[in-house]
Amino acid sequence: MKIIKTKFKDLLIIKQKNNYDKRGSLREVFNNKVLKVNNFVFEYCTTSKANALRGFHFQYKFQQAKYVNVLKGKILDCVIDLRKNSKTFGKSFKIILSDKNCLSLYIPRGFAHAYYSYEKTNIVYYKLSNYYKPRFESGINLLDKYLKIKWPKKKCQISKKDKKLQSFKEFCVNHKFL
Repeated sequence: MKIIKTKFKDLLIIKQKNNYDKRGSLREVFNNKVLKVNNFVFEYCTTSKANALRGFHFQYKFQQAKYVNVLKGKILDCVIDLRKNSKTFGKSFKIILSDKNCLSLYIPRGFAHAYYSYEKTNIVYYKLSNYYKPRFESGINLLDKYLKIKWPKKKCQISKKDKKLQSFKEFCVNHKFL
C-alpha cells in the first residue's frame, strides 16, 4: 500500500495492489501501519447499479471520516470540502475508484461525499470513524450548478431524498461549515 497526498489537507489516495493467480486475487484493503488511522468504529457495504448517483451526504453532528474502497466495479468518487477555515472550502475533488485500479480514498471529517456508478454492479466498502446517525444527516444537491461538477451522464438514477437536498448556498446559510 502507498499513500498519495492530494491538494486537500488530509484527503488521501491509497494505492493498493491486487495479487493474482489462477484461483483469483488477494488485495490488502487496509493496513493501520500504512494509513495510520485507528478510529474506525463502523463498516458497511453498498451496491449500486450502473448510472446511479448517490450523495452529497454528511453528518453535521457526529461527523464521519470515511475510507472508501471499491471491491467490484468502478465509480467516480467526489467530495466537497466543508471544513471551517480550510483553504479548499467549497471546492470539490473527483477520482475514479475501481477494482482494477486498486485506489481507495481516505476522506477526513468535514467533507460531503458522493459517487457515480459506471458498471452493472458496483460494490463499495466503507470504514467510518463514527456511527450512522440519521437524525444528524444532511447533504448538498448533486446537481447544484454552483458546484460546477460534471457527472458522466446528464440523466442519472438519483433517489427522491437526494433530489431534495439543499444547495451549497443554502448549506452556507444553514450550517456555514462543518
